[in-house]
Amino acid sequence: MDRVSAPVPPRLADIAAQAKVSEATVSRVLNGKAGVARTTRQRVLAALDVLGYERPVRLRRRSAGLVGLVIPELTNPVFPAFAQVIEQVLAGHGYTPILCTQMPGGATEDELVEQLEERDVAGIVFMSGLHADTTADPARYARLADRKVPFVLINGYNEHIQAPFVSPDDRAAARMAVRHLAALGHERIGLAVGPARYVPALRKVEGFTAATAEVLGRPPGEAGELVRHTLFNVEGGQVAAAALLDQGCTGIVCGSDLMALGVVREAARRGLRVPWDVSVVGFDDSPLIAFTDPPLTTVRQPVQAMATAAVGALLEEMAGSPVQRTEFIFQPDLVVRGSTAQVPPRPAGGTSQR
Repeated sequence: MDRVSAPVPPRLADIAAQAKVSEATVSRVLNGKAGVARTTRQRVLAALDVLGYERPVRLRRRSAGLVGLVIPELTNPVFPAFAQVIEQVLAGHGYTPILCTQMPGGATEDELVEQLEERDVAGIVFMSGLHADTTADPARYARLADRKVPFVLINGYNEHIQAPFVSPDDRAAARMAVRHLAALGHERIGLAVGPARYVPALRKVEGFTAATAEVLGRPPGEAGELVRHTLFNVEGGQVAAAALLDQGCTGIVCGSDLMALGVVREAARRGLRVPWDVSVVGFDDSPLIAFTDPPLTTVRQPVQAMATAAVGALLEEMAGSPVQRTEFIFQPDLVVRGSTAQVPPRPAGGTSQR
């Protein structure tokens, strides 16, 4: 009969190297001594986890409470990216996150909130929820506030909801993308974006329309003809691309990286090459998006900063120190990769669709 080997005691030198701290610091953390900064302590604990060592019993803290995280779904890589940062920051403050996802046919946001309240959560983070839907009743959030449940809202804004909001500058994101394509010589630029009832989509349309007027001199009505509202996924991007390519667009701005991949798929289906025949710009800079073929030019959503700010605001709310009831807007960054290039030359003797 095989013997079960005893757990290998952690080696201070290995943990110190992984955490990039001294062995003395590791010793203080493992022995529960004071005088170690919280961030340093977290690095040592993370090193223990990465190296496969069990944490000493004395280091297993009781949870400060439960915090709900309500997100639409996990198929879009940007949502797990947000969830990971939010959970890390919450865990660093001793809170245990409860992840709730909304899948088609599954629990609604209201049902998830009811379940979280039954578990007596200390607060809730909403990511791209009904607060971003202009057709949804904002009264549900007022009722939540009346029940003294602290919450914070990410991606989406409603002036009738009294709570802290955290959003990227969607208008600026669309302007960056249009200016980038215009600088490459593209004049026929389209926008593939999500359903018109969502605030982020509406703001991207506003930024797109303003930028095409400013850079290309295109009136709003004409710009609107090159906007296609569809789903925020690969299939939605492909449907939008079919219409925009038929309209002669050589550059397409997308409301998400998944939509951009749909545009690339439709271009390939037509025998068009990205970026030589059509340039594509995504939005989010989702994990692994730099490794697509071609690597995707995209507007990076500042996930780390936004998620950290959202948790910070929620912690203040839970501590009884309400933060300003307003929207905190974070600036995105254009990340240029291989899916955009100079506009293709016009065929000799041909006519331009631009």
